[in-house]
Amino acid sequence: MTVTGPRNAPDVVDVVALGESMVTFLPSRPGRLADVPSFDRGIGGAESNVACVLAAAGHTTRWISRVGVDGFGDHLVDTIGGYGVDVSYVRRDPARPTGIYFRTAGDRAGDAHEVAYYRAGSAASAMSAADADLDAVHAGRVLHLSGITAALSADCLSLMRRLTAPRPGRPLVSFDVNHRPGLWRDGPGPEVLLELARGADIVFVGEDEAESAWGIDGDPASLREALPEPDILVVKQGARGAVAFGPAADSPATRGGPTARGGTPATPGRATRPRPAATAPALAVDVVATTGAGDAFAAGFLSATLRGLPVRERLRHGHLTAAAALTAPGDLAAPPARALADRLAALDDTAWGRLRLGPGWTQADEGADEEVRTP
Repeated sequence: MTVTGPRNAPDVVDVVALGESMVTFLPSRPGRLADVPSFDRGIGGAESNVACVLAAAGHTTRWISRVGVDGFGDHLVDTIGGYGVDVSYVRRDPARPTGIYFRTAGDRAGDAHEVAYYRAGSAASAMSAADADLDAVHAGRVLHLSGITAALSADCLSLMRRLTAPRPGRPLVSFDVNHRPGLWRDGPGPEVLLELARGADIVFVGEDEAESAWGIDGDPASLREALPEPDILVVKQGARGAVAFGPAADSPATRGGPTARGGTPATPGRATRPRPAATAPALAVDVVATTGAGDAFAAGFLSATLRGLPVRERLRHGHLTAAAALTAPGDLAAPPARALADRLAALDDTAWGRLRLGPGWTQADEGADEEVRTP
């Protein structure tokens, strides 16, 4: 077992992201995997995507995982590190390979979309509470996790349970549910995801995955009633936008920057139906590719959280960062410059509703009129 850098006491960073990344092979043209003659190599991983986008936005980030002692592992570490992410705590496993996957060029929501994963027995699936460098994991203002990691192995699930368990002094825990039914064919995925979400401080979940995993449909308040524990619950509603539920208006999680519960138990009952702390309609976007947009949304929201912005602005920054991903090919896209994102996030509701963003919008002149459509 080797590591990629020195094992000194870790410096505190803004965000630590823990989870598997894989080398992804993207088809050179549309068509079935059986018919595509060649593929281009890239990287894909929910947690590392968040770390990369946040690093590009100016935050200090660390990615913690395991990869094989192979060329694919080299590619992951070099590429993620190239975004400015600290990869010095990534472990190299000589006995297990780096995971890879192939996918078709179409939208993931389409019936013709295909994904072929080769991740069983991967290096990342051997992550465990006994083997993880918990000092490095906890050396962040925010610890970002996703439900994908819990599905990789029993050891990964034990690690996730330890990291989401309330305890004094832990960082603020961000959890993206990321329900992947194909990963839970032989296990109680929905129950596990609900358990982990209840231990987190910030939870991201889509209405569609809440219905798929937990059978919760209808208005977002129903989801908040099922998940009262997290300080912030962000419900993504696709093309309609996003809703955030928060604690009392004067709590630190709503008022300022990141503050973990640190072991304070939540009160499960509510006398009245939950009311959103903020809502933000989705932007009109000329979509190039949808891959990575959910991770980008989480990165934008967390960036604004680290800056202590109000909850509505956090949602808007999530939409803007997602729009950068939607209007560029590949899993990763550069986020808008902070000054541009701040200016657009501060628009009034009418101007926000008039925005239409297309390819290249993140390079727009920051002095342009605030009601500009597609650049």
